[in-house]
Amino acid sequence: MARSASLPEPWASVGDQLRARGQRWTRQRDAVVGVLSRTQGHITGAELLARCRQVDASVVPSTVYRTLAALEELGLVRHGHGASGREEFHVGADTEHGHLHCDSCGRQWEIGKEKADAIAALFQADGFQVDRSHVTIVGRCRDCLRARKD
Repeated sequence: MARSASLPEPWASVGDQLRARGQRWTRQRDAVVGVLSRTQGHITGAELLARCRQVDASVVPSTVYRTLAALEELGLVRHGHGASGREEFHVGADTEHGHLHCDSCGRQWEIGKEKADAIAALFQADGFQVDRSHVTIVGRCRDCLRARKD
């Protein structure tokens, strides 16, 4: 599949890495990797499937999820869960982070590694290691708090 070779690293070498592990490199996997290479932040499996089908209509859910699992083993994506429990995948170099979720307006945003590490340190002091990719703190955002006071 020549198309993946035109992608930036680390995505360009995914086909070679998967083949070295005895896995197949297909046109559908190439579509998944191509879409992910243009994605930053979070994406659900369903969102990824829809974007992949715009590139290649033959992409099926099992290919998306198997490819995501393989890419997680390679360290290119990391699964996590939003406030609703919905599984999502973090794409990009900065995967060590947490999330804040406003239960009033539904807005969600990331907290960086330093804040996530500070939260995790509170629990580590008690002998518990936190998986930062699964940290979502639910509360009220500043705008919703202000609106409630008015």
